[in-house]
Order: sequence, then C-alpha cells, then structure tokens
Amino acid sequence: MAQTPAWDRVDKDNVVRALEEYDRLGPDRFFATHGFAPTTTYQLVRDGRRYPPKAILGTAYEFATGEKLASGDFEGGKSGAVKVLDRMGFTIEHT
Repeated sequence: MAQTPAWDRVDKDNVVRALEEYDRLGPDRFFATHGFAPTTTYQLVRDGRRYPPKAILGTAYEFATGEKLASGDFEGGKSGAVKVLDRMGFTIEHT
C-alpha cells in the first residue's frame, strides 16, 4: 500500500450512493463490479440491512474521486474503513 486514501474526499452522499448500488446489484454483482469481497468481522447497518464496510467505503471513494481502489489499498477493520464510516455517523456492528 503506497499511502492512505484521501478519505476527506468522500462524503456521506457518496457512501449512501454505494449502499444504494449494493442494494441494486446484490452482493455478487456488486463485488464483481467493484472488486471487493464479503465482510468477515464488521458490518455497516442501515435501515435494518447489513453491508460490508470496506466494500462500501471503497466504492464510495470510487464515486467521489473516479479512482478505483483494490481491497489491499486500505485497511478494512476498526483502524481503517470502520473508523472512517463511524466518524461519518454510520452504524457499525461487530459480527
């Protein structure tokens, strides 16, 4: 990993757009399209639905910047994607 992505370029609307994309495509197509995998430790919870935080944040970053991130480009756990999403006010639960 070269450097931490510029998360300040991602806003709540980008995350909501990624959540809507996940709902529209379903998990398999979402992962195939955006290059991530199902979550293992944490889940983003919104309106009673559960989402993979790293995949959602990575896709939100792509929407915000036009730059696609690979899963290995950033941390997914509580010091990475979970921390960023929590700071934005999203609900994150340990599985």
